[in-house]
Amino acid sequence: MELAKTSFLATLLVFENTINRELIRSLHVYRLADGKENEVEREFVFKRNGPYAEMAANPLLKLQKFRVSELFEGKVTGLWLCIFAFHADGPPHRIPSLLSISRNPKLKSIPNLFSDLEMILQCGCGAEDVLISGVSSEETVEEDGDNQNQSSRRLPVFDQDLNCLPNSAPTSELSETENAEQGHTGIVMVKKKRATSKDIARIAMEDLAKYFDVPIVEASKSLKVGVTVLKKKCRELGIPRWPHRKIKSLDGLIRDLQEEVAQWQQEDEAAAFAVAKRRMMLETEKEIIERKPFIELQRETKQFRQDVFKRRHKARALKKAMSFSSPDLGH
Repeated sequence: MELAKTSFLATLLVFENTINRELIRSLHVYRLADGKENEVEREFVFKRNGPYAEMAANPLLKLQKFRVSELFEGKVTGLWLCIFAFHADGPPHRIPSLLSISRNPKLKSIPNLFSDLEMILQCGCGAEDVLISGVSSEETVEEDGDNQNQSSRRLPVFDQDLNCLPNSAPTSELSETENAEQGHTGIVMVKKKRATSKDIARIAMEDLAKYFDVPIVEASKSLKVGVTVLKKKCRELGIPRWPHRKIKSLDGLIRDLQEEVAQWQQEDEAAAFAVAKRRMMLETEKEIIERKPFIELQRETKQFRQDVFKRRHKARALKKAMSFSSPDLGH
């Protein structure tokens, strides 16, 4: 806290542990009056059913030897996923729900992080996420300072558990009129129930991995959540894009190589062995992507895929040319 009097916050990075999501680490970079920078690393426990607490932190993030200026939200560093990246010389930043000081009162129990987040908002360098997360049906009372008139206007009261995704309200809080409304014509219109906050929070990487081989629309139906919610969950877990196309592409290449192995075994065993070796490499790469879907295809795989596309195109062009020339040969 004393450091803020002689310096200003240049960078704030907040990370979430990919194994235990209650563990949060932050890296504060303060620019001193003499132009030097001081890096402070902190670790916190964000308990879902209890208060937040700061713990003694060893410099784990510094050991990764990354450039602070190159880190962005969604970047995975070891076991830590970056969920918020503030750079004073960068554009305004969107503060996620978990770090929103107006919607997550638990942050006040960890003043070192709270004060820096408050400073980012006050200087206009950040904006809190406007999406409502975990809205309950409790009523709040507004008091006028002069006459203390109470208005029973229904205002959103945010639950303590802000580790869940936005736009998710427990179905137990929906009344019968919210689940089914009857129009003037007597037709009953049943509203589609949304996934509860607890169900969304329980979705882990292992649950998503079961559906990496299908499009995201089908995966959302199987997981019983909306596509938008599933995309936000993927970004929360560090998955920038749904890996269906990468896995589908690898499956197609693996099938082609299996057919080539069967052909070359009758003609050239050495060539068949080389093709089988490449197939095993692709299968290994597919297993890695299923475990770490944020990884891109290897450069050699992309080049091999491009060569396959070229061969197929030439084969189709040759087949088409032969089909046009065959009637002339008959005459």
